[in-house]
Parts: sequence; C-alpha cells; structure tokens
Amino acid sequence: MTVFRILSVLAGALVLAATPASGARDWPDVIPLPTGFQPEGIDIAGGHTFYVGSIPTGAVYRGDLRTGQGEVLVPAHQGRAAIGIDVDARKRIFVAGGPTGMAWVYDARTGETLASYQLATGAPTFVNDVIVTKDAAWFTESQAAVLYRVPIGPGGMLGSQADVQRVPLGGDFEMGPNFNVNGIDATPDGETLVIVQSNLGRLYTVEADTGVADLIELTGGSNVLQGDGILLDGRTLYVVQNRLNQVAVIELTRGLASGTITGLLTDSDFDVPTTIAEFGKYLYAVNARFGVMNPATQPYSVVRVER
Repeated sequence: MTVFRILSVLAGALVLAATPASGARDWPDVIPLPTGFQPEGIDIAGGHTFYVGSIPTGAVYRGDLRTGQGEVLVPAHQGRAAIGIDVDARKRIFVAGGPTGMAWVYDARTGETLASYQLATGAPTFVNDVIVTKDAAWFTESQAAVLYRVPIGPGGMLGSQADVQRVPLGGDFEMGPNFNVNGIDATPDGETLVIVQSNLGRLYTVEADTGVADLIELTGGSNVLQGDGILLDGRTLYVVQNRLNQVAVIELTRGLASGTITGLLTDSDFDVPTTIAEFGKYLYAVNARFGVMNPATQPYSVVRVER
C-alpha cells in the first residue's frame, strides 16, 4: 500500500471518528430494557455505551446504542435504589439513591462498588439526580432546599463520608409542595449549576461556591412543569417534562439569566420519559412508565429522538 493510500485511509478513519452520529441513522430507535427493570436515569459514555439505573433495585444496565444489546452490569442490591446517574471521565457511575438518602459510585467497567455515602438522614428525603464536575459530584434533594456535594480531589480521589457537604439553596429559590428540585447539570467549568423545580416548573442557576439560586426568566412559555432530567449543551437547555411526554428546548442567553422556549420534542414511543443523554444529533430518553399497572412485569425501553 502506498504512503498516499495509507494517509487517505487514516484521514477517512479520523473523519468517521469525529462524526460518531453520521452512521447512526440505522441504529435502533427503540432499545428494550429488561422486563420489570423500572428505569429512571440514563447516561452515555465511552462511545456508544449507555447506562440506565433501576429505581427499586439499584441495578445498573449497560447497553450499546448501535446494536441495542446489553446486560445488567451492577446487580440488584437489597436496600439500594438508582434514580439519576452520571458517568465521569474516569469510568465511574455516580448514582442518586432516591428515598434511601444514599449515593453510590460504581466502576463502569466491572460494576464493583467503589464508594457509598449517606447524604440525608431522617424522612422525608429523595436524592433525585446527580452531575459530576471537575471537583465534585452534586446531588439534588427533592424534599428540602439543599444540594449535596461530594468533593473529588486531585487525581480524581473520591471524598469520604466526612467530606460530604450540605449546601442550602438561597437567593430566589422557594420550596413548594411535593417534589421540588429534580434534574441538574453544570457549565463546563463547574462553577454554575442549573436545576429544575418540578412542581413549580421553574429553572435556576446556582452558584456552586455559595448555593445562591437565580431564577431563569423564560419567554415562549411560562414554565416547564413536571420538569425531570435536564441536559445543558452550550446555551441550549433540554428539559424532560415526564408526564407530558415531551422535551422542552430552551435557548439561553449569555450568562444563562434568561431563555426562550423555542420548541418541544416528542415521539409516539414516549411513555413518561424521565431523563435524557445525548449522542451526536440524537437524544436518548428512558421511559419510566410511571403509573403503569404491575410494573414488575412490564416492558421498558430507551427511545431515540432527533433534536
């Protein structure tokens, strides 16, 4: 093979690697999960590998967006739960433990438990979602005006139980009835968090250093009621509105102080989607199917929608 031919092949390979979604048109639009899995959180990491957590068992399923195949990576554990999940660059799965008040960290390659944290004590509590930044894992609490921070030290070292911080939400944030803060994301530098308040349909930025929350003023729609998982991509914010079976698309201004709802994404296969992850030009939403009868015997799935 000539040098020119070798360089051409390498260039082609680099182009393909740089555009992971270019060949994704023929990938499955609906990916089945194990019967009775009862999913909630999803993340995509390591190419086209996705991870989904099981609400009642704490299990984590690992699958392939390209083939639709997968298997349970983290087995079910008595007394555990998996609501929101996030996978960091070090191949660790951070899991919010819902009504347990706990959080867990698993090895995304082996499923081994790397750490566990008691974030909340006493009832009521619901540790709902998580985002990992360069120096911390941030967990939301739906039953109190607080975020939980687990520090991440140099070299990715996980903080201990004694290092867990309870960060009160201040500023514009006010508690309402039932479920409050749900989904969370962060700017690339980790200095600003974005949260959604499900019951009131409000969005806030939160200063990571202080916990001060500023209401994001919306136009094109007054709120994002039943907001669940969120995804911040540059200045575009996607908000899953679970029981409305749609994803609100919001274009934020510089500084994230305000935004405009510019569209709604939906799909006939949506069945109470809760959280989303992105791959190329697609979003992948997990169907939680809240309210279905006999959930332990029902089918569940991940649904792809073009954005």
